[in-house]
Amino acid sequence: MKLVQRFFSFLFLMLVCVSLWQCARRGSPSGGPKDVTPPKLVKTEPENLTKNFKGNRIKLTYDEYIKLKDVQEQLIISPPLKYQPEIKPQGSASKTIELVFKDTLRENTTYTINFGQSVVDHNEGNPYNLLTFVFSTGDVIDSLTLTGAVRDAFNRKADEFISVMLYEMDSAYTDSTIYKYPPNYMTNTLDSLPVFTLRYLKAGQYKLFALKDKAKNNVFDQRADKIGFLEDTITLPTDSIYLLKLFQEVPDYKASVPSYVAKNKIIFGYQGNGDSLQITPLTTLPDSVNTLVRKEVEKDTLNYWLTPTDLDSILFTVTNEQKKLIDTFTVKTRKLPLDSLKIVPSHSSKINFEESFYFSANTPLTAIDTAYISILDKDSTSVNFYSKLDTVQNKVNLNFQLLDNQNYYVSALPGAITDFFGTQNDTLQIKLTTASYADYGDLRFNIKGDITYPLIVQLTNKKDELVREVYLEEDKPIDFPKILPNEYQIRVIFDANGNGKWDSGNYLQKVQPEKVVYYPDIIEVRAFSEYENTFTIKE
Repeated sequence: MKLVQRFFSFLFLMLVCVSLWQCARRGSPSGGPKDVTPPKLVKTEPENLTKNFKGNRIKLTYDEYIKLKDVQEQLIISPPLKYQPEIKPQGSASKTIELVFKDTLRENTTYTINFGQSVVDHNEGNPYNLLTFVFSTGDVIDSLTLTGAVRDAFNRKADEFISVMLYEMDSAYTDSTIYKYPPNYMTNTLDSLPVFTLRYLKAGQYKLFALKDKAKNNVFDQRADKIGFLEDTITLPTDSIYLLKLFQEVPDYKASVPSYVAKNKIIFGYQGNGDSLQITPLTTLPDSVNTLVRKEVEKDTLNYWLTPTDLDSILFTVTNEQKKLIDTFTVKTRKLPLDSLKIVPSHSSKINFEESFYFSANTPLTAIDTAYISILDKDSTSVNFYSKLDTVQNKVNLNFQLLDNQNYYVSALPGAITDFFGTQNDTLQIKLTTASYADYGDLRFNIKGDITYPLIVQLTNKKDELVREVYLEEDKPIDFPKILPNEYQIRVIFDANGNGKWDSGNYLQKVQPEKVVYYPDIIEVRAFSEYENTFTIKE
């Protein structure tokens, strides 16, 4: 009997424990709502907007633990300092931020320190947005402002973290100042909207610039930085709003040291405009050595091809006729293999309508023989085509009509293609297929408004990659037939000099980049559909 009572007592205790555990589970705290409140600044030493500042440090105190995130990217001090101040904390949590200046501050100058969104709370990372601390080393806090926006001169989307710089036009200012010295005032567009406001400015005359400052050294490096500039002088105070167009300059010409990259190939690199370059060997080459110079496609490089020689080195001059510059280089031979002919077809299976088929090569092509080239359709019927050797792009174009739901068999027998060294192709056989016309859409565009011809009208995808292009010299509809279903953009380039391409600007020459405008909407093209849009361009 006692054993039975003990069993039921034990069972009762177990049930009570399970019940209590379940209640505890149901009532366990969830942690509450997520903290979305940014840290609060409760004290500054000295006070914000202090005048006659004589110290070398500032201290900011918050109501909770904070940390610094991307502070080197986000922190903007205006006027810029020669040396970055010491910043604490670095990598650890604290309730205070301390900046220790290593520079001697200018007299009678208003300084602004903008932390961007670098101050975040320790737990959730909520930012204290656009914290700005201001002090003056003189009796006055300057109070004028200047506003505007920055956009990319070519791309639809502007870069992030653009430095906007204001230089005072005093007796020391020249056009070269931006290459050597930091500005009097500076701000940053950060990673949000490409707008800016320069605050706490004093009255005067200024020059305004925007830089994508790769080195973060607050001066313009032509070879690395994008620049935007305003030709006119700005007089403060002003209510005007200014737009800066950011572009990459074509760098000044400079020849690079050439080198062997294969036993039969020397590369001559350069920066800037190399259209008028001439390469001349001063070393007497054997009669057995033949040479050919071709530009590398889409690179600032000239390829100097030569039949192999036993010379230890070759002396060259590189002449830029346009700049009237001559450089002399000695190129020493190296133990390298030959570059031998490799041919690659532009398509290996599916080909879309309005696309062209071609063979490209790694060595310079010099001849084609169409007697060794044939194209058959799926019924083994011969397809008419015409061919062209493109020595600029180093490819063989095969042009023929593409019909829907068709197969094409392209064959190039040995002897069809010959390169500079007399090497000919092996047998090439490629099968191409086309889809149905119903799988594509057609797009027609009309350009109206404030227009000066000629125009380059480009169809791009959402990544700004070129899909189609039309050169327009008069007012007429633009057709983009048989395009794949996708989302597209329309980019219009005002080709002011009529050279068939977009031209960048130049700061020292006071030349702005050619005008580019985008159709404001994304165009969604669907299969088996026709679209017609009108783009009215306004100044």
